Amino acid sequence: MRIIAISNQKGGVGKTTTALNLGAGLAELGRRVLLVDLDPQASLTLATVGDSSGRSMAEVLGDTQPGKLIMGKVIKQISPGFHLAPSDLALSNSELGLVTRYGRESVLKKALAGLAGYDLALIDCGPSMGLLTVNALTASNAVICPTLPTALDLRGLKLFLRSLEAIQAELNPGLDLFGVLVCQFDNRLTLHREALETLKSSGLPVLAMVIGKSVEAARATGAGEPLQRGNLAEQYNQLAEVVDAWLKRQD
Repeated sequence: MRIIAISNQKGGVGKTTTALNLGAGLAELGRRVLLVDLDPQASLTLATVGDSSGRSMAEVLGDTQPGKLIMGKVIKQISPGFHLAPSDLALSNSELGLVTRYGRESVLKKALAGLAGYDLALIDCGPSMGLLTVNALTASNAVICPTLPTALDLRGLKLFLRSLEAIQAELNPGLDLFGVLVCQFDNRLTLHREALETLKSSGLPVLAMVIGKSVEAARATGAGEPLQRGNLAEQYNQLAEVVDAWLKRQD
């Protein structure tokens, strides 16, 4: 099983929307996909399966003590071949408790190692560089970094990439930056066009598909449904095809 983290320490950049729609697109291509909600706000969980009923990633990771459940005991089905390991607010206690644990950066990696039957796990990270996100990046083969096309967001992206370099150097030398995904892009705005050009000239691996700005994305994610039609659905389907091709190269 390959693992991709959807991560950026800045909030509101499209991480949850990307995880849901990328996962759904890959499931449509025949891939068995596990979403892992690693954000204590649990937006992905609430949107897809509702309440975790006390069986969430918090019970897998534990806090000051190891968790009492294995991954397989908390996973819920969204649709055939498309599953979720849910989150809830208790995951905040996990982040605090992990600080005192030996091997605290690798707790998630060990939990995922016991899973079989999936082609890919997509980890929806919270808007921080705390221990939960560090665990996600330590466990992953690659990271997709959504960002908005504004100067403020590009500064936040730069800070995240510095943290990513530290994790690659100290914890996960095999972690690749799969690409930067520009979200909520409006071609009518000079600010957005300039930010996109800045990104493209930076030397970073900017993904070719740019996710447009639309209320449909927020509406669909809020309803726990992937986008079904329109330009944004096509853009996420293109992303799914790129990730599917990457998976084939890993085989």
